[in-house]
Amino acid sequence: MIYKDKKIVWIFLLPALIFLIGFLYIPFFMSIYNSLFNITDLAGVDKTWVGLQNYIELFRDTNIHTSLINTAIMMVLMVVFELGLGALFALFVDGVRRGAKFYRTVFFFPVVISATAIGLMFFLFYDYNMGLFNQILMKFGAEKHLWMNESSALYMIAIPTIWQYVGFYFVIVLTGISTIPEDIYESAYLDGITGFKKTIYITLPLIKGVLKSSLILVITGTLKIFDLAWTIAPKGIPNGKTYLLGTYQYHIVYDAYRVGYGCAIAVLIVVIGLGISLLVNKLLKEEL
Repeated sequence: MIYKDKKIVWIFLLPALIFLIGFLYIPFFMSIYNSLFNITDLAGVDKTWVGLQNYIELFRDTNIHTSLINTAIMMVLMVVFELGLGALFALFVDGVRRGAKFYRTVFFFPVVISATAIGLMFFLFYDYNMGLFNQILMKFGAEKHLWMNESSALYMIAIPTIWQYVGFYFVIVLTGISTIPEDIYESAYLDGITGFKKTIYITLPLIKGVLKSSLILVITGTLKIFDLAWTIAPKGIPNGKTYLLGTYQYHIVYDAYRVGYGCAIAVLIVVIGLGISLLVNKLLKEEL
C-alpha cells in the first residue's frame, strides 16, 4: 500500500466525490422524487402529488413504446457498425507501418466535431429540394428521394451517429492492441501463426477487456443520443416515428411542459442503462 494513512487517499478522492454527489446522485434522486408529481412548469412550483401515475403512464404511452423500439434498433446498429467497424479498422491499421498517425487523425476527427453541427450538416444533405444527396441523384438522371420517410428516417439518424463515433472506438481498440507485448507475437510467428489466425487466437483474446468496456460504452452511449438526432429529426419527425428515449424526454419536458413525466422517463433511461450494463458484465465476465 503506497499510503499507510488512509486520510491522504480520502483527501484526493474528496473533489471527485463532491462532483459525483452534486452533479450525479443528487439530481438522480431529485428526478425520482419529482417523478412522483405532476409538474407543469419548469421551475417546479406548480406540482401535484400523483404517486406512481407517471410510471403507470409509461406502460400505456405509445410514444414510449416507439422510443424503446427505436433505441433498441439504434443500440444494435451502434454495436455492429460503430464498435464493429472501429475494431475492424483498428486491426487493419495495427498492421500498417507507414501512416499510422495519419489514419488515427482521420478516423478520430469526426469525434471532435459538435454533434449539433454534424446533425445540421446531414439535415441539409437529406433536404428533399436542395439537399446534396438529391442533387447527386439528379446529376445522374435519377429522381429525387425522400430520405426522411417513415421507413428509413431512423437509419438516416444512425448513419451520421456511426460516422461520428466509429473513430472513438477505433482509437480505444487500437490503444488496447498496442499494449500487447511484442514477445507474444514473436513467439506466435515462430509457431507459424500469422495473419488471420494471429488476430483470432492472440489479438482478440488479449483485448477482451477493452472490447467489453467499449461494448458497455456503446450501449450506454446509445441511451444518451439526443443532440444529433434532435437536429436531424426534431419532435420525432416524421409523425413521431424517430423518437428515441432522449429526444422524447426532451419533447415531454420542454415542449409539453410535463416535468414530472419527463423525470419518470429519465429514471427509466437510467434503470435500462444500469440493467444492460450489469447484464453485459455478467455475460462477458472473464473466467478466473
